[in-house]
Amino acid sequence: MSDSRSFDLENALNSLPKLIESSHGTGGKMTHGLIERLFVPLFGTPELEKMADQAMLALPPSGRLAFTTDSYVVKPYQFPGGNIGDLAVNGTVNDLLMGGATPGYLSVAMILIEGLPMRDLATVAQTMAHAAKQAGVGIVTGDTKVVSGDARDGLFITTSGVGFVPDGVEWGAERIQPGDVVILSGSIGDHGASVLASRFEMDFSSDIKSDTANLRNAVLAIRDLPGIRCMRDPTRGGVATTLAELSSASDLTLRINEKALPIREDVRGLCEILGLDPLYVANEGKFVAVVAPEIADEVVARLRTVPESREARIVGEVTEELKGYAVMNTMLGARRLLELLPVEQLPRIC
Repeated sequence: MSDSRSFDLENALNSLPKLIESSHGTGGKMTHGLIERLFVPLFGTPELEKMADQAMLALPPSGRLAFTTDSYVVKPYQFPGGNIGDLAVNGTVNDLLMGGATPGYLSVAMILIEGLPMRDLATVAQTMAHAAKQAGVGIVTGDTKVVSGDARDGLFITTSGVGFVPDGVEWGAERIQPGDVVILSGSIGDHGASVLASRFEMDFSSDIKSDTANLRNAVLAIRDLPGIRCMRDPTRGGVATTLAELSSASDLTLRINEKALPIREDVRGLCEILGLDPLYVANEGKFVAVVAPEIADEVVARLRTVPESREARIVGEVTEELKGYAVMNTMLGARRLLELLPVEQLPRIC
């Protein structure tokens, strides 16, 4: 097994062209050189080193298999707090965790734009390797293609993930009940605000950073508690979209209080300037959990022991007041429906 810690990146870059060329996607010598000199030593899993068309994976003796896939087309592909690489790893890992699974393996497919600087690709790959290690998963198989286009678009990544759900863990929106409590693991809108600040080169917003992170430790800290109904990470579409989806799926009302929502002032200010609602801005390191009322305080206490969820708090409850719709009690004392937007506020946030 390769050790990415001893990998000599500069030596690898010196042996590769400075820019991605169309030949890197043909399956020939240049493709193999890119994979063998960059991806295999960085990702460093025994399954990937075999260079086969598939990975043979060990499965646990009990439980269920969880599988997910997602594509990442964020622009710009590098932003304060991360890049498309850790976004792709963390996003897929978190999708598995939201079902109660322990993430195990990832596949990675990269679509590279001709003219992409090789050093940028190496940075993204390094970030992916680090994110995978932090999340406790192996990148075991993948694919690389090169297409023509605007080199500023850089690259697009599709990641698929496999995880394992232990016996006794049964989460889903259909399990939500009236009287349940809605918990948010931390501040909202950070990722989308970071991407937008970078896209529009807003220097005054340099303190805004993406919250991209894997949620493994946070979820595993509470997975053993009975009474967890479901979890969902509010990525594209933000917290409001997640609440609307869960309300519709459960045919109940998830009602939250605006005063309880943690939104950083710089994020709120940026959204006001751009005419955006932070409730609909993407997050990449937070989750919404619906739990039974008797365990709510214990869930929050445990989450606050984990760095990624130290701002966890109760933000609402489940009612039957307006079945199928999410509602927010505003700071002005009004009640606002949280509906699915007919169009995205801005494209390519994740």
